[in-house]
Amino acid sequence: MPGPSARVLAIGLDSVPPTLLFDRFLPRMPNVQRLLARSAYGTLTSCDPPITVPAWAVMFSGMDPGTLGLYGFRHRRPGTYWDLYIPTSRTAREPMLWDRLSRVGRRVCVIGMPPGYPPPSVNGVYVSDFLTPGSATDFVTPVGLREELDGVAGPYSFDVPFRRDDRERIGTELLAMTAAHFRVARHLWAKEPWDFFAFHEIGPDRLHHTFWKYFDTEHPRYEENARFRSIVEEYYAHLDAEIGQLLDGVPDDVRVLLLSDHGSQAMAGGFAINDWLLERGYLTIRAESPPPGTPLEDLEVDWSKTRAWGAGGYYARIFFNVRGREPEGVIPPEELPAFQRQLTDDLRSIRRPDGQPLGVEVLAPRDVYREVRGDAPDLMVYFGGSSWRSAGTMGHLSRFLPENDTGPDDSVHSFEGIYSISGVRSGAGRLGPSQKIIDVAPTLLALMGLPVPPEMQGRAIEEFR
Repeated sequence: MPGPSARVLAIGLDSVPPTLLFDRFLPRMPNVQRLLARSAYGTLTSCDPPITVPAWAVMFSGMDPGTLGLYGFRHRRPGTYWDLYIPTSRTAREPMLWDRLSRVGRRVCVIGMPPGYPPPSVNGVYVSDFLTPGSATDFVTPVGLREELDGVAGPYSFDVPFRRDDRERIGTELLAMTAAHFRVARHLWAKEPWDFFAFHEIGPDRLHHTFWKYFDTEHPRYEENARFRSIVEEYYAHLDAEIGQLLDGVPDDVRVLLLSDHGSQAMAGGFAINDWLLERGYLTIRAESPPPGTPLEDLEVDWSKTRAWGAGGYYARIFFNVRGREPEGVIPPEELPAFQRQLTDDLRSIRRPDGQPLGVEVLAPRDVYREVRGDAPDLMVYFGGSSWRSAGTMGHLSRFLPENDTGPDDSVHSFEGIYSISGVRSGAGRLGPSQKIIDVAPTLLALMGLPVPPEMQGRAIEEFR
Protein backbone atom coordinates (compact mmCIF):
# COMPACT_ATOMS: atom_id res chain seq x y z
CA MET A 1 0.00 0.00 0.00
CA PRO A 2 1.43 3.41 -0.94
CA GLY A 3 2.60 5.56 1.92
CA PRO A 4 1.39 9.02 2.91
CA SER A 5 3.58 10.71 0.29
CA ALA A 6 2.81 8.73 -2.85
CA ARG A 7 4.14 9.37 -6.32
CA VAL A 8 1.37 10.01 -8.86
CA LEU A 9 0.87 9.26 -12.56
CA ALA A 10 -2.27 10.87 -14.06
CA ILE A 11 -3.28 9.84 -17.60
CA GLY A 12 -5.83 12.25 -19.07
CA LEU A 13 -8.04 11.04 -21.92
CA ASP A 14 -10.00 13.92 -23.37
CA SER A 15 -13.76 13.51 -23.78
CA VAL A 16 -14.02 9.82 -22.74
CA PRO A 17 -17.38 8.86 -21.16
CA PRO A 18 -18.01 5.87 -18.86
CA THR A 19 -20.27 4.27 -21.46
CA LEU A 20 -17.29 3.73 -23.78
CA LEU A 21 -14.36 3.07 -21.45
CA PHE A 22 -16.16 0.98 -18.83
CA ASP A 23 -18.55 -0.78 -21.21
CA ARG A 24 -18.58 -0.51 -25.02
CA PHE A 25 -14.83 -0.78 -25.72
CA LEU A 26 -13.55 -2.32 -22.50
CA PRO A 27 -13.43 -5.86 -24.02
CA ARG A 28 -10.84 -4.50 -26.48
CA MET A 29 -8.74 -2.96 -23.70
CA PRO A 30 -7.01 -5.68 -21.62
CA ASN A 31 -4.49 -3.28 -20.12
CA VAL A 32 -7.21 -0.95 -18.90
CA GLN A 33 -9.06 -3.98 -17.56
CA ARG A 34 -6.03 -4.92 -15.46
CA LEU A 35 -5.69 -1.35 -14.21
CA LEU A 36 -9.36 -1.18 -13.23
CA ALA A 37 -9.04 -4.49 -11.38
CA ARG A 38 -6.70 -2.78 -8.92
CA SER A 39 -8.45 0.59 -8.90
CA ALA A 40 -11.55 2.35 -7.67
CA TYR A 41 -13.33 3.76 -10.70
CA GLY A 42 -16.51 5.49 -11.77
CA THR A 43 -18.04 8.64 -13.22
CA LEU A 44 -16.26 11.96 -12.80
CA THR A 45 -18.80 14.76 -13.07
CA SER A 46 -17.46 17.73 -15.02
CA CYS A 47 -17.89 21.45 -14.40
CA ASP A 48 -20.09 24.15 -15.93
CA PRO A 49 -19.35 24.31 -18.81
CA PRO A 50 -18.15 20.74 -19.57
CA ILE A 51 -15.48 21.84 -22.04
CA THR A 52 -11.77 20.98 -22.27
CA VAL A 53 -11.04 24.59 -21.34
CA PRO A 54 -11.88 25.07 -18.44
CA ALA A 55 -12.42 21.48 -17.26
CA TRP A 56 -8.78 20.31 -17.03
CA ALA A 57 -7.87 23.53 -15.21
CA VAL A 58 -10.72 22.94 -12.74
CA MET A 59 -9.48 19.38 -12.22
CA PHE A 60 -5.91 20.40 -11.44
CA SER A 61 -6.61 23.59 -9.49
CA GLY A 62 -9.56 22.61 -7.31
CA MET A 63 -11.26 25.88 -8.31
CA ASP A 64 -14.41 26.58 -10.33
CA PRO A 65 -14.31 28.22 -13.78
CA GLY A 66 -15.45 31.60 -12.51
CA THR A 67 -12.68 31.77 -9.93
CA LEU A 68 -10.20 30.72 -12.63
CA GLY A 69 -11.65 33.15 -15.18
CA LEU A 70 -11.99 30.40 -17.82
CA TYR A 71 -15.27 29.93 -19.69
CA GLY A 72 -14.41 28.11 -22.92
CA PHE A 73 -12.20 28.24 -25.98
CA ARG A 74 -13.03 31.87 -26.84
CA HIS A 75 -13.51 34.89 -24.63
CA ARG A 76 -14.78 38.33 -25.63
CA ARG A 77 -12.61 41.29 -24.69
CA PRO A 78 -14.44 43.88 -22.57
CA GLY A 79 -15.73 46.93 -24.40
CA THR A 80 -15.88 45.16 -27.77
CA TYR A 81 -18.39 43.17 -29.78
CA TRP A 82 -16.19 40.89 -31.87
CA ASP A 83 -12.69 40.99 -30.36
CA LEU A 84 -12.22 37.38 -29.21
CA TYR A 85 -9.18 35.70 -27.74
CA ILE A 86 -8.14 32.15 -26.90
CA PRO A 87 -7.23 31.55 -23.25
CA THR A 88 -3.63 30.65 -22.53
CA SER A 89 -1.75 29.18 -19.60
CA ARG A 90 -1.51 32.72 -18.26
CA THR A 91 -5.27 33.34 -18.27
CA ALA A 92 -6.11 31.23 -15.21
CA ARG A 93 -6.26 33.33 -12.04
CA GLU A 94 -5.26 30.52 -9.67
CA PRO A 95 -2.24 28.18 -9.47
CA MET A 96 -2.39 24.66 -10.86
CA LEU A 97 -1.33 21.59 -8.91
CA TRP A 98 2.07 21.51 -10.63
CA ASP A 99 2.66 25.13 -9.59
CA ARG A 100 1.96 24.28 -5.96
CA LEU A 101 4.14 21.16 -6.10
CA SER A 102 7.00 23.06 -7.75
CA ARG A 103 6.97 25.65 -4.97
CA VAL A 104 7.66 22.99 -2.34
CA GLY A 105 10.40 21.30 -4.33
CA ARG A 106 8.47 18.36 -5.79
CA ARG A 107 9.57 17.25 -9.27
CA VAL A 108 6.82 17.39 -11.88
CA CYS A 109 6.41 16.49 -15.53
CA VAL A 110 3.29 17.70 -17.36
CA ILE A 111 2.50 16.90 -21.00
CA GLY A 112 -0.27 18.67 -22.91
CA MET A 113 -2.58 19.75 -20.09
CA PRO A 114 -4.73 22.61 -21.41
CA PRO A 115 -4.55 25.51 -21.37
CA GLY A 116 -0.82 24.89 -21.58
CA TYR A 117 0.71 27.42 -23.96
CA PRO A 118 3.06 29.06 -23.40
CA PRO A 119 4.45 26.25 -21.23
CA PRO A 120 4.78 27.50 -17.65
CA SER A 121 8.03 27.27 -15.77
CA VAL A 122 7.88 24.34 -13.34
CA ASN A 123 10.27 22.34 -11.22
CA GLY A 124 10.71 19.80 -13.99
CA VAL A 125 9.26 19.61 -17.51
CA TYR A 126 6.16 21.06 -19.17
CA VAL A 127 5.14 20.29 -22.78
CA SER A 128 2.37 22.58 -24.04
CA ASP A 129 -1.07 21.59 -25.29
CA PHE A 130 -3.14 21.30 -28.47
CA LEU A 131 -3.83 25.05 -28.44
CA THR A 132 -0.17 25.70 -29.20
CA PRO A 133 0.21 27.83 -32.37
CA GLY A 134 1.42 25.79 -35.32
CA SER A 135 4.53 27.88 -35.81
CA ALA A 136 5.57 27.84 -32.16
CA THR A 137 9.00 26.54 -31.21
CA ASP A 138 8.79 27.48 -27.52
CA PHE A 139 6.45 24.61 -26.62
CA VAL A 140 8.49 22.94 -23.88
CA THR A 141 10.26 24.05 -20.72
CA PRO A 142 13.13 23.80 -20.26
CA VAL A 143 13.68 24.96 -23.85
CA GLY A 144 16.67 22.67 -24.37
CA LEU A 145 14.34 19.66 -24.52
CA ARG A 146 12.68 20.61 -27.82
CA GLU A 147 15.19 18.88 -30.07
CA GLU A 148 15.19 15.85 -27.80
CA LEU A 149 11.41 15.49 -28.06
CA ASP A 150 11.49 15.96 -31.83
CA GLY A 151 14.02 13.14 -31.92
CA VAL A 152 11.65 10.89 -29.99
CA ALA A 153 8.44 11.69 -31.89
CA GLY A 154 9.47 13.52 -35.05
CA PRO A 155 8.30 17.13 -35.43
CA TYR A 156 5.93 17.38 -32.47
CA SER A 157 2.26 17.17 -33.48
CA PHE A 158 -0.20 18.86 -31.12
CA ASP A 159 -3.50 18.10 -32.84
CA VAL A 160 -5.23 16.70 -35.92
CA PRO A 161 -7.48 18.94 -38.07
CA PHE A 162 -11.04 17.61 -37.77
CA ARG A 163 -14.61 18.69 -38.58
CA ARG A 164 -13.80 17.86 -42.18
CA ASP A 165 -15.08 15.24 -44.59
CA ASP A 166 -11.80 13.35 -45.13
CA ARG A 167 -12.41 10.94 -42.30
CA GLU A 168 -9.96 8.30 -43.50
CA ARG A 169 -7.16 10.86 -43.22
CA ILE A 170 -8.33 11.92 -39.77
CA GLY A 171 -8.34 8.33 -38.50
CA THR A 172 -4.84 7.66 -39.79
CA GLU A 173 -3.44 10.86 -38.31
CA LEU A 174 -5.12 10.28 -34.95
CA LEU A 175 -3.41 6.90 -34.57
CA ALA A 176 -0.04 8.40 -35.50
CA MET A 177 -0.43 11.42 -33.21
CA THR A 178 -1.48 9.36 -30.20
CA ALA A 179 1.42 6.95 -30.72
CA ALA A 180 3.87 9.87 -30.88
CA HIS A 181 2.45 11.46 -27.73
CA PHE A 182 2.80 8.20 -25.80
CA ARG A 183 6.38 7.79 -27.04
CA VAL A 184 7.16 11.19 -25.55
CA ALA A 185 5.36 10.25 -22.31
CA ARG A 186 7.35 7.01 -21.96
CA HIS A 187 10.60 8.82 -22.76
CA LEU A 188 10.02 11.52 -20.16
CA TRP A 189 8.69 9.08 -17.56
CA ALA A 190 11.96 7.15 -17.77
CA LYS A 191 14.15 10.23 -17.24
CA GLU A 192 13.75 10.39 -13.46
CA PRO A 193 11.48 9.27 -10.58
CA TRP A 194 8.96 12.10 -10.86
CA ASP A 195 6.83 12.98 -7.86
CA PHE A 196 3.96 13.95 -10.16
CA PHE A 197 3.54 13.07 -13.83
CA ALA A 198 0.47 14.18 -15.82
CA PHE A 199 -0.18 13.34 -19.47
CA HIS A 200 -3.09 14.57 -21.65
CA GLU A 201 -4.20 12.94 -24.91
CA ILE A 202 -6.61 14.91 -27.15
CA GLY A 203 -7.12 12.02 -29.61
CA PRO A 204 -10.33 10.53 -28.15
CA ASP A 205 -12.12 13.86 -28.42
CA ARG A 206 -11.25 14.18 -32.10
CA LEU A 207 -12.23 10.56 -32.70
CA HIS A 208 -15.69 11.07 -31.20
CA HIS A 209 -16.38 14.26 -33.15
CA THR A 210 -15.46 12.52 -36.39
CA PHE A 211 -16.85 8.98 -36.06
CA TRP A 212 -19.60 8.82 -33.39
CA LYS A 213 -22.46 8.28 -35.84
CA TYR A 214 -20.76 5.20 -37.26
CA PHE A 215 -20.74 3.14 -34.06
CA ASP A 216 -23.80 4.48 -32.17
CA THR A 217 -26.97 3.03 -33.68
CA GLU A 218 -29.04 5.48 -31.58
CA HIS A 219 -27.39 8.49 -33.21
CA PRO A 220 -30.05 10.54 -35.06
CA ARG A 221 -27.87 10.43 -38.20
CA TYR A 222 -26.51 6.91 -37.77
CA GLU A 223 -24.76 5.55 -40.86
CA GLU A 224 -23.75 1.95 -41.43
CA ASN A 225 -20.08 2.04 -42.41
CA ALA A 226 -17.95 -0.90 -41.39
CA ARG A 227 -14.67 0.85 -42.19
CA PHE A 228 -15.35 3.91 -40.06
CA ARG A 229 -16.73 1.79 -37.22
CA SER A 230 -13.54 -0.27 -37.31
CA ILE A 231 -11.42 2.91 -37.05
CA VAL A 232 -13.04 3.65 -33.69
CA GLU A 233 -12.52 0.10 -32.47
CA GLU A 234 -8.93 0.15 -33.72
CA TYR A 235 -8.24 3.45 -31.99
CA TYR A 236 -9.47 2.24 -28.59
CA ALA A 237 -7.43 -0.96 -28.92
CA HIS A 238 -4.41 1.15 -29.92
CA LEU A 239 -4.98 3.48 -26.98
CA ASP A 240 -5.06 0.49 -24.65
CA ALA A 241 -1.78 -0.85 -26.04
CA GLU A 242 -0.12 2.53 -25.54
CA ILE A 243 -1.41 2.77 -21.96
CA GLY A 244 -0.11 -0.75 -21.34
CA GLN A 245 3.37 0.12 -22.60
CA LEU A 246 3.46 3.19 -20.38
CA LEU A 247 2.31 1.21 -17.33
CA ASP A 248 4.96 -1.44 -17.95
CA GLY A 249 7.52 1.05 -16.64
CA VAL A 250 5.49 2.18 -13.61
CA PRO A 251 6.34 0.69 -10.17
CA ASP A 252 3.52 -0.75 -8.08
CA ASP A 253 3.81 1.96 -5.42
CA VAL A 254 2.90 4.75 -7.88
CA ARG A 255 -0.73 5.86 -7.67
CA VAL A 256 -2.08 5.63 -11.23
CA LEU A 257 -5.13 7.65 -12.30
CA LEU A 258 -7.12 7.50 -15.53
CA LEU A 259 -9.16 10.68 -15.95
CA SER A 260 -11.31 12.51 -18.46
CA ASP A 261 -12.44 16.11 -18.33
CA HIS A 262 -15.96 15.42 -19.58
CA GLY A 263 -17.79 12.83 -21.62
CA SER A 264 -19.28 12.68 -25.11
CA GLN A 265 -22.68 11.96 -26.56
CA ALA A 266 -24.40 11.91 -29.92
CA MET A 267 -25.06 15.38 -31.27
CA ALA A 268 -28.78 15.93 -31.83
CA GLY A 269 -28.07 18.97 -34.00
CA GLY A 270 -27.64 22.70 -33.63
CA PHE A 271 -29.95 25.42 -32.36
CA ALA A 272 -29.66 28.72 -34.24
CA ILE A 273 -29.49 31.03 -31.25
CA ASN A 274 -29.05 34.31 -33.13
CA ASP A 275 -31.85 33.56 -35.58
CA TRP A 276 -34.03 32.90 -32.52
CA LEU A 277 -32.93 36.15 -30.84
CA LEU A 278 -33.72 37.99 -34.09
CA GLU A 279 -37.15 36.38 -34.30
CA ARG A 280 -37.95 37.35 -30.70
CA GLY A 281 -36.83 40.96 -31.12
CA TYR A 282 -33.72 40.81 -28.96
CA LEU A 283 -31.37 41.21 -31.94
CA THR A 284 -31.74 43.45 -35.01
CA ILE A 285 -29.68 43.27 -38.21
CA ARG A 286 -29.77 45.52 -41.27
CA ALA A 287 -30.31 42.71 -43.77
CA GLU A 288 -33.47 41.18 -45.18
CA SER A 289 -32.41 37.56 -45.39
CA PRO A 290 -28.72 36.69 -45.09
CA PRO A 291 -27.53 33.49 -46.76
CA PRO A 292 -27.75 30.44 -44.46
CA GLY A 293 -24.64 30.07 -42.34
CA THR A 294 -23.62 33.74 -42.35
CA PRO A 295 -21.51 34.64 -39.29
CA LEU A 296 -23.18 37.33 -37.22
CA GLU A 297 -19.98 39.39 -37.19
CA ASP A 298 -20.19 39.58 -41.02
CA LEU A 299 -23.58 41.29 -40.82
CA GLU A 300 -24.42 44.87 -39.97
CA VAL A 301 -26.03 44.77 -36.53
CA ASP A 302 -28.30 47.62 -35.52
CA TRP A 303 -26.96 48.02 -32.00
CA SER A 304 -29.44 50.79 -31.24
CA LYS A 305 -32.18 48.14 -31.34
CA THR A 306 -30.19 45.11 -30.12
CA ARG A 307 -30.34 44.00 -26.48
CA ALA A 308 -28.62 40.61 -26.73
CA TRP A 309 -26.64 38.42 -29.08
CA GLY A 310 -25.17 34.95 -28.86
CA ALA A 311 -22.14 32.89 -29.80
CA GLY A 312 -21.93 29.33 -31.05
CA GLY A 313 -20.24 26.38 -29.39
CA TYR A 314 -21.04 23.54 -27.01
CA TYR A 315 -23.23 25.99 -25.12
CA ALA A 316 -24.66 29.37 -26.03
CA ARG A 317 -22.75 32.31 -24.63
CA ILE A 318 -25.21 35.17 -24.54
CA PHE A 319 -24.08 38.76 -24.13
CA PHE A 320 -26.16 41.78 -23.14
CA ASN A 321 -25.78 45.14 -24.87
CA VAL A 322 -25.44 47.24 -21.73
CA ARG A 323 -25.34 51.02 -21.67
CA GLY A 324 -21.96 52.22 -20.46
CA ARG A 325 -20.35 48.78 -20.93
CA GLU A 326 -20.69 48.01 -24.64
CA PRO A 327 -19.69 50.63 -27.26
CA GLU A 328 -23.34 51.17 -28.30
CA GLY A 329 -25.10 49.73 -25.28
CA VAL A 330 -28.85 50.26 -24.85
CA ILE A 331 -29.94 48.39 -21.69
CA PRO A 332 -29.79 50.68 -18.63
CA PRO A 333 -27.85 48.87 -15.88
CA GLU A 334 -30.73 49.21 -13.45
CA GLU A 335 -32.99 47.28 -15.85
CA LEU A 336 -30.62 44.32 -16.22
CA PRO A 337 -32.26 42.05 -13.58
CA ALA A 338 -35.69 42.35 -15.19
CA PHE A 339 -34.25 41.90 -18.68
CA GLN A 340 -32.35 38.80 -17.62
CA ARG A 341 -35.50 37.27 -16.11
CA GLN A 342 -37.49 37.98 -19.29
CA LEU A 343 -34.87 36.47 -21.60
CA THR A 344 -34.39 33.46 -19.31
CA ASP A 345 -38.12 32.74 -19.32
CA ASP A 346 -38.25 33.05 -23.12
CA LEU A 347 -35.30 30.68 -23.55
CA ARG A 348 -36.84 28.09 -21.22
CA SER A 349 -40.04 28.13 -23.28
CA ILE A 350 -38.33 26.91 -26.48
CA ARG A 351 -39.92 23.77 -27.91
CA ARG A 352 -38.61 21.18 -30.32
CA PRO A 353 -40.14 20.83 -33.80
CA ASP A 354 -42.38 18.06 -32.40
CA GLY A 355 -43.84 20.48 -29.87
CA GLN A 356 -42.16 18.99 -26.81
CA PRO A 357 -40.05 21.20 -24.52
CA LEU A 358 -36.44 21.34 -25.69
CA GLY A 359 -35.18 21.44 -22.13
CA VAL A 360 -33.18 24.65 -21.88
CA GLU A 361 -30.96 25.30 -18.88
CA VAL A 362 -30.01 28.92 -18.34
CA LEU A 363 -27.19 29.80 -15.95
CA ALA A 364 -25.95 33.20 -14.84
CA PRO A 365 -22.24 32.98 -13.96
CA ARG A 366 -22.72 34.99 -10.77
CA ASP A 367 -25.22 32.40 -9.57
CA VAL A 368 -23.05 29.33 -10.12
CA TYR A 369 -19.49 30.43 -9.30
CA ARG A 370 -17.94 31.65 -6.08
CA GLU A 371 -16.40 34.54 -8.00
CA VAL A 372 -16.71 35.77 -11.58
CA ARG A 373 -13.30 36.81 -12.83
CA GLY A 374 -12.10 37.56 -16.32
CA ASP A 375 -14.42 37.86 -19.28
CA ALA A 376 -17.55 35.81 -18.63
CA PRO A 377 -20.67 35.74 -20.80
CA ASP A 378 -23.82 37.19 -19.27
CA LEU A 379 -25.70 33.91 -19.64
CA MET A 380 -24.65 30.31 -20.28
CA VAL A 381 -27.31 28.24 -22.03
CA TYR A 382 -27.49 24.46 -22.58
CA PHE A 383 -29.95 23.04 -25.09
CA GLY A 384 -31.49 19.62 -24.52
CA GLY A 385 -29.07 18.44 -21.86
CA SER A 386 -26.20 19.84 -23.97
CA SER A 387 -27.06 17.41 -26.78
CA TRP A 388 -27.74 20.36 -29.14
CA ARG A 389 -24.89 22.72 -30.06
CA SER A 390 -25.38 26.45 -30.15
CA ALA A 391 -25.19 27.63 -33.78
CA GLY A 392 -24.12 31.27 -33.86
CA THR A 393 -24.42 31.78 -37.61
CA MET A 394 -27.57 33.24 -39.15
CA GLY A 395 -29.95 32.94 -42.10
CA HIS A 396 -31.06 29.37 -41.39
CA LEU A 397 -34.54 28.34 -42.54
CA SER A 398 -35.11 26.42 -39.32
CA ARG A 399 -34.06 27.14 -35.75
CA PHE A 400 -33.06 23.47 -35.45
CA LEU A 401 -30.16 22.38 -37.66
CA PRO A 402 -29.35 18.73 -38.40
CA GLU A 403 -25.60 19.39 -38.34
CA ASN A 404 -22.97 21.64 -36.79
CA ASP A 405 -22.86 24.97 -38.64
CA THR A 406 -19.04 25.06 -38.57
CA GLY A 407 -18.27 21.69 -40.18
CA PRO A 408 -19.07 17.97 -39.94
CA ASP A 409 -19.51 16.89 -36.33
CA ASP A 410 -20.96 13.73 -34.81
CA SER A 411 -20.73 14.36 -31.06
CA VAL A 412 -21.06 16.95 -28.35
CA HIS A 413 -19.88 17.01 -24.77
CA SER A 414 -21.62 15.54 -21.76
CA PHE A 415 -21.04 16.02 -18.04
CA GLU A 416 -20.07 12.39 -17.40
CA GLY A 417 -16.32 11.82 -17.56
CA ILE A 418 -14.34 8.99 -15.97
CA TYR A 419 -11.93 8.38 -13.13
CA SER A 420 -9.94 5.43 -11.88
CA ILE A 421 -7.34 5.44 -9.11
CA SER A 422 -5.10 2.58 -8.09
CA GLY A 423 -3.90 1.66 -4.60
CA VAL A 424 -7.17 2.22 -2.74
CA ARG A 425 -7.85 0.45 0.56
CA SER A 426 -11.24 -0.83 -0.60
CA GLY A 427 -13.50 -0.81 -3.62
CA ALA A 428 -10.91 -1.94 -6.17
CA GLY A 429 -12.24 -3.71 -9.23
CA ARG A 430 -15.79 -2.48 -9.09
CA LEU A 431 -17.74 0.57 -10.21
CA GLY A 432 -17.85 3.15 -7.44
CA PRO A 433 -19.82 6.32 -6.72
CA SER A 434 -19.66 9.41 -8.88
CA GLN A 435 -17.05 11.99 -7.93
CA LYS A 436 -16.60 15.67 -8.82
CA ILE A 437 -13.89 17.02 -11.09
CA ILE A 438 -13.15 19.88 -8.70
CA ASP A 439 -12.11 17.36 -6.01
CA VAL A 440 -9.19 15.87 -7.96
CA ALA A 441 -6.52 18.46 -7.07
CA PRO A 442 -7.10 18.45 -3.30
CA THR A 443 -7.22 14.65 -3.37
CA LEU A 444 -3.84 14.50 -5.09
CA LEU A 445 -2.32 16.96 -2.63
CA ALA A 446 -3.52 14.77 0.22
CA LEU A 447 -2.14 11.63 -1.44
CA MET A 448 1.22 13.34 -1.77
CA GLY A 449 1.31 14.25 1.90
CA LEU A 450 0.68 17.97 1.42
CA PRO A 451 -1.94 20.20 3.07
CA VAL A 452 -4.96 21.27 1.08
CA PRO A 453 -5.04 25.10 0.94
CA PRO A 454 -8.13 26.48 2.67
CA GLU A 455 -9.04 28.56 -0.40
CA MET A 456 -9.49 25.46 -2.57
CA GLN A 457 -13.13 24.86 -3.37
CA GLY A 458 -12.73 21.10 -3.90
CA ARG A 459 -12.35 18.58 -1.09
CA ALA A 460 -10.01 15.64 -0.72
CA ILE A 461 -11.83 12.36 -1.35
CA GLU A 462 -11.06 10.39 1.81
CA GLU A 463 -12.01 7.05 0.23
CA PHE A 464 -9.01 7.36 -2.09
CA ARG A 465 -6.44 7.74 0.70
